[in-house]
Amino acid sequence: MAIFRFRIYWEEDDSTYRDVAIKHTQTFFDLHRVILKSYEFDNKHKATFYRSNDQWMKGREISLEKYDKVYKVEPLLMEQTAIGAEIKDPNQKFIYIYDFNKNWSFLVELINVDKEENRKLDYPCCVRSEGIAPSQYGTKGLVDSRLAEVEEKYDLNAEALVTGGFGEEGEDGDTEGGEEDTTPEEGGDEF
Repeated sequence: MAIFRFRIYWEEDDSTYRDVAIKHTQTFFDLHRVILKSYEFDNKHKATFYRSNDQWMKGREISLEKYDKVYKVEPLLMEQTAIGAEIKDPNQKFIYIYDFNKNWSFLVELINVDKEENRKLDYPCCVRSEGIAPSQYGTKGLVDSRLAEVEEKYDLNAEALVTGGFGEEGEDGDTEGGEEDTTPEEGGDEF
């Protein structure tokens, strides 16, 4: 049984990608679900794949469902289309569009074909993750919590940003010329 490994790049940042492994008999609906899961997106919006060439031009559409729009050619449906049936080239490419309002675009590229499946994996699955995934609905989720941790660790608040990150310590007791105050403390020994 052939196992395809696809690299799914986020179109806005090609250093952010996910590698997914999927059986050739599984469908584009399975690929759709594993892409959403690997990028931590929900499954509430419309989606479609387009067969593509090396210049990332849209070809035949493989859609989640038939939408109310004019088609040049009737789309294939994800649930009915096996991945293996649409692989025409050893470097086959697809364009995946999710949420037609936000227009999340991903470039899907076949990077490897294995003849044997790994019994430790449950296909389809994400086998590699690079870069921080975009936040589907703004700055919620992982990115927001990581930013909050950085803000706490380095005390990045509005005042710190205005003062350049330096506090006001020692500013009142400075003497001219920047010399330190060398008067002895009460109860201390003088030299």
